[in-house]
Amino acid sequence: MPSTRGSVPDPGAPGGADQRLRRGARAPAPHPHAPDDRGRPHRIAIVGGGPGGLYTAALLKRLAPDREVTVYERNAPDDTFGFGVVLSDETLGGIEHADPAVHEALKAHFVRWDDIDIVHRGIRHTSGGHRFAALGRRRLLGILHDRCRDLGVDLRFRTEAPPPDRLARTHDLVVAADGVHSAVREAHRDVFRPHVTSHRCRYIWLAADFAFDAFRFEIAETEHGVMQLHGYPYSRPSPDQQPSTRPRGPQHEAASTVIVEMREEVWRAAGFDALDETESTARCAKIFADALGGRPLRSNNSAWTTFRTVVNARWSHGNVVLLGDAAHTAHFSIGSGTKLAVEDALALAACLEERPTLREALGAYEEERRPVVASTQRAARASLEWFEDLGRYVGQPPRRFAFNLLTRSRRVTHGNLRLRDAGFTDSVEREFGCPPGTPPMFTPLRLRGLTLRNRVVVSAMDMYSADDGVPGDFHLVHLGARALGGAALVMTEMVCVSAEGRITPGCTGLYTGRQGGAWRRITDFVHDSAPGTAIGVQLGHSGRKGSTRLMWEGMDEPLPDGNWPLVAPSPLPYRPGSQTPRELTRAQLTDVRQQFRAAAERAAHAGFDLLELHCAHGYLLSGFLSPLTNHRTDAYGGSLERRLRFPLEVFDAVREVWPAERPMTVRVSATDWAEGGTSGADAVRIARAFAAHGADAIDVSTGQVVAEERPEFGRSYQTPYADRIRHEAGVPVIAVGAISSWDDVNSLILAGRADLCALGRPHLYDPQWTLHAAAEQGYDGPGAPWPAPYRAGSRPPRTGRTDAPRPRLTLHGPRQDV
Repeated sequence: MPSTRGSVPDPGAPGGADQRLRRGARAPAPHPHAPDDRGRPHRIAIVGGGPGGLYTAALLKRLAPDREVTVYERNAPDDTFGFGVVLSDETLGGIEHADPAVHEALKAHFVRWDDIDIVHRGIRHTSGGHRFAALGRRRLLGILHDRCRDLGVDLRFRTEAPPPDRLARTHDLVVAADGVHSAVREAHRDVFRPHVTSHRCRYIWLAADFAFDAFRFEIAETEHGVMQLHGYPYSRPSPDQQPSTRPRGPQHEAASTVIVEMREEVWRAAGFDALDETESTARCAKIFADALGGRPLRSNNSAWTTFRTVVNARWSHGNVVLLGDAAHTAHFSIGSGTKLAVEDALALAACLEERPTLREALGAYEEERRPVVASTQRAARASLEWFEDLGRYVGQPPRRFAFNLLTRSRRVTHGNLRLRDAGFTDSVEREFGCPPGTPPMFTPLRLRGLTLRNRVVVSAMDMYSADDGVPGDFHLVHLGARALGGAALVMTEMVCVSAEGRITPGCTGLYTGRQGGAWRRITDFVHDSAPGTAIGVQLGHSGRKGSTRLMWEGMDEPLPDGNWPLVAPSPLPYRPGSQTPRELTRAQLTDVRQQFRAAAERAAHAGFDLLELHCAHGYLLSGFLSPLTNHRTDAYGGSLERRLRFPLEVFDAVREVWPAERPMTVRVSATDWAEGGTSGADAVRIARAFAAHGADAIDVSTGQVVAEERPEFGRSYQTPYADRIRHEAGVPVIAVGAISSWDDVNSLILAGRADLCALGRPHLYDPQWTLHAAAEQGYDGPGAPWPAPYRAGSRPPRTGRTDAPRPRLTLHGPRQDV
């Protein structure tokens, strides 16, 4: 899906590159044939004549008319691949500030519309308010060609650029804008260190000679598998179409971009691998005849390909700098390729004007653009993976499916969809079962005999504040405050089943009666003072990650003294310098299983409403599940089924003594973020196994299993794993991982990606996070009742003077001075 209004963060520098260029639009003093004393390059070579390269050339020449700017493009001026280009309001605003002439030329040819149509199983749902602008790629290139010629840029078409080393010697600056297969980047790959990831779908760019009324997604469920069409108009409808107020713009003919996409195995099963361009085009038109109204499709050197995500460790080398697809790519489903390239050009030109040396300018350009690009690439990856796994969602109710598609990248959320189209969002909520005026996060969920009044969980967070495993006043206040804060379920930290199973000396336990009594004091407080709030206990054993210092004294660092022996599936230290654990014997496995069973009995007597078995984060049971930490050759190691054996034995022992009406959940690490570790497919099999043994929900976390992990952090970064387990294993899931806003919670619940959302840090920042989320959404209902003593605080306090006299008279028209 193309980028939409408000979807991209502001560039790093104040005002953004466009504002800075506007302020600095006056041409600087003439340059010699080398960078001047401020480091501004004079002789510039740009390799690649796409939108990014051409716009860079125009900006740099406009800022310094005496510069020598040469663009090398190996294709002819009219050669182009793809058909329409979509630009966001942010990008257009940047162009308007930096070069009004280009903006005016673009404006004259834009088609604008607001709607997205999603057609699935013969039902069309429309969501409005998205504000798109598109034009033909050939038209865009023509505008940029004309602007470059007007400014005196040397455009060399049908010309291969000289070798990069030669260009670097003969020019002050070389801009590599030569695309995903950049020859300039490859010439210095040892410096740029590109990483290219190929993905699982095949797609082809085509066009139709009519204009869609909206951005259209159409799903075809064929005998070979699921296929999808992405289509949008880029020129005005022909006169014989039905009148429409949505697309408009002074184009000469109607046309739409049409992209057809499907999984590789579907593509092969359908026989596309044996068809030529003409046959493929005709076949696509037949499959999507309803969307096309029976009209044909046309191609332009169109070929089936797989998308490649490009990431580079560095963006510059000496006087050579990467721009656009040479530096980074973002999947076409969020429409950001041209947008990112144009914004790169704006930032590069601004940094070259502002910085005293070329080296500083190129460093500032990368520093400004890298976080913006990384954020866009995360959204693009979420979007492309959603379409790769489209078959997972086709069985959802129609409106929920449409909402899921619209929010797939996690940039469009429940909140901003409501701003764009409240009617559409209301219809999705009604289908989901939200009572009027109730946000999705405040709907109830039942697990066995426990009904949770909303979908918010206070995540388990180790506090390292116990004395000999006994929770004290700190835990009473910590958990009690969060229970009063409105969440449906408050989880304890990992409560250890033995003294040897502690992570640190400050960890709590349930291996003595005294500890059980202390926990009873806390659960009684929650049930008496926060009625309707459930409290859950998380049982675990540290395994090889035990006998370490308190977190704030050195996380995962061994104790300086007083260490206790460690046990694990295999004798592997967590990291260099960590204690090496002993491999558990059969007799010890029996002992550990009994420790979990006894702790569960104490937890039941202590009054906990829910029990979670900790099988994540590299602790003992997690250590059995991962092939990186389980090297056993007996019945408890080897295949996944064998690695699952002991965790399932522990689960069964706990379930046997845990009251039948009370639910049990299991926390898992759905990926180890390391080569050869637990995969997403493994996580689904693990979840199915626990569900088959009676788990009521799976708490889906990731990582912390091996020290050499490489997580892909970002907003809601772990939620796709929960989504996959929910749909493929058919079990309720708790999503975790940088979920920080109530808007995220509403989006995840309503899209069907999670059943509950667990938040940790937000509840440390604000113990009343859930109640405040209700107040901020104007919700006052059974999903978030304020405790009676707190009701006076259910509205934000006034912070400014409100008793000033109001104006008695408003004058209209020009002021008349007397």
